[in-house]
Amino acid sequence: MLKFTYTDSGIHLEYLNQPLEELISLRFVLAMRLGDRLIAEPGTASFLLPANLLLLDRLTTIARFEENLTSPYPVDGEFVEITLRGTWLYSGTSYGEGLFMTELEEYAERLILEVLRSHFSFQSFLIC
Repeated sequence: MLKFTYTDSGIHLEYLNQPLEELISLRFVLAMRLGDRLIAEPGTASFLLPANLLLLDRLTTIARFEENLTSPYPVDGEFVEITLRGTWLYSGTSYGEGLFMTELEEYAERLILEVLRSHFSFQSFLIC
């Protein structure tokens, strides 16, 4: 499972072996114990990649078999957009902050991690 954490200071990406449903359940239990509000809803998250990326063909092929991953979509001559379907978790108090989680085949998740590691600086996109 891939977990994207969106904050004011950037995006943090983690690869987790935990099933999506289990992580969501644990987050709700924690929120209830703390008396916090937590909202979960289906949605999408997108990021841009360079259009000349060598691994783009592999991502395109994988997207044909992954319901939670769309094929790279050309934005302009320099970039393509990758969109993931998954679940958003947020408190509802801060716009643009929250967790986005999606499940793909392990190969697809690891390829996305590899791509993001090679094309984003650790200052704006932290990857574990």
